[in-house]
Amino acid sequence: MNNINEKPTSAMEIETHNAESGYGYDEKGGVDRAGAIDAENIEHNMTVLQAIKAYPAASWWAFVMSSTIIMESYCVFLMGQFIATKQFAEDFGVQSGVSGEYIIEASWQSAFQCAGPVGAFIGCFLAGPITSAIGYRWTTIGALMALNAFIFVFYFGNSQPMFLASQILEGLPWGIFIANAPAYCAEIVPMRLRAPATQMLQMFWAIGSIIVGGITYHFQSKNNASAYRVPIALQWMFPTPIAILLFLAPESPWWLVRKGKLAQAEKAITRLGRKGAGDNPKDQVSMMRRTIDLEKTAKKPSLIELWKGTDRYRTLIVCGVYASQNLTGNLIANQAVYFFKQAGMADDTAFALGLITSALQWIMVIISWVLTTYLGRRTIYVYGQAIATCFLVALGIAASVGKSTAASNAQASLGLLVSVLFCLGPAPVSYAIIGETSSVRLRPLTTGVGRAAYYLVNIPCIFLASYMLNTDKWNLGGKSGYIWAGTALICTVMSWIWIPEFKDRSFREIDILFTRKVNPRKWPETVVDVQDDE
Repeated sequence: MNNINEKPTSAMEIETHNAESGYGYDEKGGVDRAGAIDAENIEHNMTVLQAIKAYPAASWWAFVMSSTIIMESYCVFLMGQFIATKQFAEDFGVQSGVSGEYIIEASWQSAFQCAGPVGAFIGCFLAGPITSAIGYRWTTIGALMALNAFIFVFYFGNSQPMFLASQILEGLPWGIFIANAPAYCAEIVPMRLRAPATQMLQMFWAIGSIIVGGITYHFQSKNNASAYRVPIALQWMFPTPIAILLFLAPESPWWLVRKGKLAQAEKAITRLGRKGAGDNPKDQVSMMRRTIDLEKTAKKPSLIELWKGTDRYRTLIVCGVYASQNLTGNLIANQAVYFFKQAGMADDTAFALGLITSALQWIMVIISWVLTTYLGRRTIYVYGQAIATCFLVALGIAASVGKSTAASNAQASLGLLVSVLFCLGPAPVSYAIIGETSSVRLRPLTTGVGRAAYYLVNIPCIFLASYMLNTDKWNLGGKSGYIWAGTALICTVMSWIWIPEFKDRSFREIDILFTRKVNPRKWPETVVDVQDDE
């Protein structure tokens, strides 16, 4: 019996199924509604501290899965740092007619930084179907092993085209990591921990940038190829240890229930929780079956379904939230060192300030856990974007008052603020929204398509950002803040109109609220009875 919507029709089938799974159907062959309701009520009544104590293993495995994002962060920031590294510019760049120094041409800057997202764009579309078929664990483990191989191409690259090709190849597993991680984290933890579990992705993004910042700060002054070869080689320290840990991790019980593997789902839930915590694994699987059965379909999930009915609205939210990360300060954060140098900072100062920025971003992500858990997703997300808009305007003004030490310092300070505040609001909260928006059965596909939308916007924005900052092109410096303020304002308005509040909502309640087409701004005041199934 592989389909969760199929029910046993005879006493023998019921007895056989119950012997295999220990639960799942009542004596009439239907979902155990009483158990499902009990499990959902327990989650609603649980405090954050109680959830942490009851599910320490779930928190740990969410931590492990989130750590895969280090690899994308590391390499994205690495390419940004290489552009500002003197030895890399001398080996692979040209001499500037303006300053006389060696630089990487704007076209190659853009190409290097776009290559990874191009590969990740493809990887996102691979992630959904593969994950739906074989699960989050094995898909991610396979991507980690592929990344090990692709790093060889990057390390032994000795020309601009080879670096370009290596980035495209490395991008393929990135797309799988970022598509799977928020979905897996949202599915293995109880309701109260969904926000901090998914927001850990941004924390590891910051950790990756901190590691890169420290490594490149040390090696950027070397007068030989080790200035960039050693940072490339150090990528190998991540994939294999994470793959070993994920081999030991449980599969998402929601994925197992979707596949009809109810006995395995119960075992996974038992592994995720603390023994004697008070929650019944049998009831939790009944809760999952009840939620999945709301979708009333036995069809295999497909990309076409993402654009039908209420799933279209949910897919557009995920795509919009992902895409808007590029338009509210993210690119200034990713090019912090180069931006600081353009603002007039010395090399050592720029690299040190970039490292400090990354450390502050990490602290901001941790603070955002508390804010999002208690204030909600929508509030932090919308107001965070609005505040970013104001600081981006201020950055543009600081760059417009003329060239001076004070103006350069103001631009550097505002660039730092934009980067840091981005990690307090819009960046980490976006992952919580992404992990909770899609329907359960379409989640792997939705997060994959959503991240593809991110790269679809990211790639042209990288070209735009490189041309805006580069001295041999537009040389706008901090005046680019005006452009990003305009895009951030548009994102703020659209978020206020379309994004609902998911705080304190079970996946069943989220399904019902979308099905009922409740106004996004009225979600907090809308009551969904625990008995409702539609």
